[in-house]
Amino acid sequence: MNFSELGLVPELLRAVAEKGYDTPTPIQAKAIPAVLSGRDVLAGAQTGTGKTAGFVLPLLQKLDSAQGRAPRALVLSPTRELTAQIAENARVYGRYKNLRTLVVFGGVSERPQIDGLRQGCDLLIATPGRLLDLVEQKACDLSAVRHLVLDEADRMLDMGFIHAIRRIIRLLPAERQNLMFSATYSDDIRDLAARMLRNPITVEVASRNTTAERVEQVAFKVPKEHKRHLLVHLFESGAAGEGSWHQALVFTRTKHGANRLAQQLEAAGIRAAAIHGNKSQAARVRALSDFKAGKIAALVATEVASRGLDIKELPQVVNYELPNVPEDYVHRIGRTARAGATGRAVSLVSADEAGLLRDIERTMRQTVPVLATPPFKIVESRPAATADAPARGEVNRPNASPGNRAGSTPRRAGHGGRPGSRSHHSGPSRRNRSAF
Repeated sequence: MNFSELGLVPELLRAVAEKGYDTPTPIQAKAIPAVLSGRDVLAGAQTGTGKTAGFVLPLLQKLDSAQGRAPRALVLSPTRELTAQIAENARVYGRYKNLRTLVVFGGVSERPQIDGLRQGCDLLIATPGRLLDLVEQKACDLSAVRHLVLDEADRMLDMGFIHAIRRIIRLLPAERQNLMFSATYSDDIRDLAARMLRNPITVEVASRNTTAERVEQVAFKVPKEHKRHLLVHLFESGAAGEGSWHQALVFTRTKHGANRLAQQLEAAGIRAAAIHGNKSQAARVRALSDFKAGKIAALVATEVASRGLDIKELPQVVNYELPNVPEDYVHRIGRTARAGATGRAVSLVSADEAGLLRDIERTMRQTVPVLATPPFKIVESRPAATADAPARGEVNRPNASPGNRAGSTPRRAGHGGRPGSRSHHSGPSRRNRSAF
């Protein structure tokens, strides 16, 4: 099957061809005709399978050409990154259609968004919070919306957007087409779908909560305090002897943890940047741009980046800390092996995360192979230089479990300094024998 068999108009087919696509993915092949039919749609597909085009292309066709000032199609998504990505897809695929696309999200000035709404738009792509802010200011009129899309609806519920979504739905015309797209579907999402969708067409091209087949998943057991040292080793040598890593998306649980790990990797000589909700939109865009351009090797992210980041041929994702919600693991590792490519997902699992790994495996209905942890160096920094005490050499000691540290280099009283610095001297290393 090719795109010309899906009922798309020549303008869209031309834009798709210029992107280099000729064969639709399974979710596109099923979802595009379903959306074009005018029916409500409940669609599920693993990440990286092209589901964004599965609703953007038919929406652009149904909108036809620019009309009026108020948006006629509304797409809600949970994060700034995903919202921006959807908007970029709409602009690329709609380049030969006379349609106006506007993106609305928080973290940036409202004024350009308000000006854009006043000028008029046909397709509005927004995060729920900022959209409600603009509605309350009477800057956004939703009375003309005829098509509503909830993308990554499960994530929006996880982030507490359910009340905002319900408020937005009450502002929309009763007669409209409703579409729900997501990589995973919890029972709560299916309950929302039952309330919102009317006699929907169900499109599901993979089992619930499954991961992309092209993602090679592995895990290493490692004490929590040694994770950063093992991560540096992986960047230098690889997870399976493949050589140094030039690009990896690394996930932490907290914003503070992301900042700290990025600093530690920088101190170890690995170019890194952090991306999370406390960063300004400009900082997030700059970090992502530098990562895509190869200017930094490690992009350290919180859950905010597990949805919506589309990085071409990303070779690996690292779970520096496992997520508390098993479904989030699926979204994290879905950042690699996208659009038919292959990739690897590496998880660093400490003893207290063993239960989280079991929950993930139970949710995915598959086992994550645990590989033998490679030898790696434990490297710590001396205190920074001062006027009275110039900087000394760094401490380099082999990785050792808490039970066999007696023979390692003793730490000086008041030891401090920035952790994670690269060793100036090579030293022995031996396999970590900590119990898991």
